[in-house]
Order: sequence, then C-alpha cells, then structure tokens
Amino acid sequence: MNTMMGMLAAASPVASGWTVHTLWLRRCLNVARRDPLTGLRTREAFTRRATALLRDARAVVVLADVDRFKQINDTFGHAAGDALLKATADRLAHHVSHGGVAGRLGGDEFAAVLIDDHGTAADLLAVLHGVLARPVDGQDPALHTTVSLGWVRAADFPGDDLSALLRRADEAMYAAKQGRAGTRRAGLGRLFATVTGRRAGRPGARTGAPVVGVSA
Repeated sequence: MNTMMGMLAAASPVASGWTVHTLWLRRCLNVARRDPLTGLRTREAFTRRATALLRDARAVVVLADVDRFKQINDTFGHAAGDALLKATADRLAHHVSHGGVAGRLGGDEFAAVLIDDHGTAADLLAVLHGVLARPVDGQDPALHTTVSLGWVRAADFPGDDLSALLRRADEAMYAAKQGRAGTRRAGLGRLFATVTGRRAGRPGARTGAPVVGVSA
C-alpha cells in the first residue's frame, strides 16, 4: 500500500506538469486562430467553423467590405483605420454571435455565417448595415464610413461549398457597393461575372467577361 501511495505521489507532479503544458498548447493554438487586431477568427479558423455551419439549411453567408477605407487611412492615419476595423469586427461579431461565426479574411474584408432562425436575414443585415456606419467610440466623430454587405442563402445554391458561396456573396457585395445600396442578396437581379473566383475587374479576371444573369 505504501509503495502504491509512493508511486502515485511521484506521478502527481508529472501529471500536473503535463496538464499545464496541454493548457498552454491549447491557448497558443487559440491565439494563432485569432486575428491579432480584431480578435476575429483568421481565414483558416473561420473556414473550419463556417463549413460546419453550412450543414444547417438555414445558414446565410455574408461578405462585408469597408467603404473608402484607404481614404480613412490617408485622412486620419493608420491608428484610426485600425480603430475602425476593430469597431467593425466587434459589431459584426455581436450580430452573428448566436450560433454564427465571423472572421477577418484580410485587410478591410470580413466574412460571417449566421443561422437565420426566422427567415429575417434581410432585416437583420439592414440593421447591421446601419450599426456598422456609426462613428467609432473614442475617436473623431468624423471617423466613420459605410460597410457594403453581400449575402447569400446556402439553401439557394445547395451544390455550392463555402468558397463558391463566398464568391456569390462577393459579387453581391460589389453590386451593393457600386449601386450604393448598402446590402445586396445573391440570387436577385444581375451580378458581375466571376472568372476563376475573381470579380470582373479584379486582378486575374478575364477582361470583357459577360455579365451573369441570375433568377429572382
């Protein structure tokens, strides 16, 4: 009995040390999956969670792009631009927090997947568009801009994976930005063509690409 107790006592520090090491590794992994500026998930971490959410027929994919971001940086400085990105990320995360996920894809571009429980995604995103346009707390009141939103219901394109749905949301977002409409849903009206996953006019897209018509 004494021998057994001695063995357990000797093993206890080792087990404790391994637990601490495991928790440290987990914390490092969580940090690596978060964008250091905004705290949102990085592209890889967002993709993992978003792909899982797309198994739900109620999933909605959203792409958000800050309007006139370069002008904000040039006028107010990069610190102010960072504050705007952080505020945008916080507001976006708050609106998709219930069962959804938000991520920063890079620069001033964000993505989200939310679960539309009541079929009110259009109303929710219209509200979000107004919230994102508010001035940034603690900054010059002039430091604000709009954010163009494109979105798509996954159920409308059951054969599409996350990458394809993001391209559709990107098309809708660009149409919203060009038309100063604020938000735009993919699958309604006519959108600009994508070529190898890029909007017409973006680097890598074929010039003169046809406009793609989609059913209302």
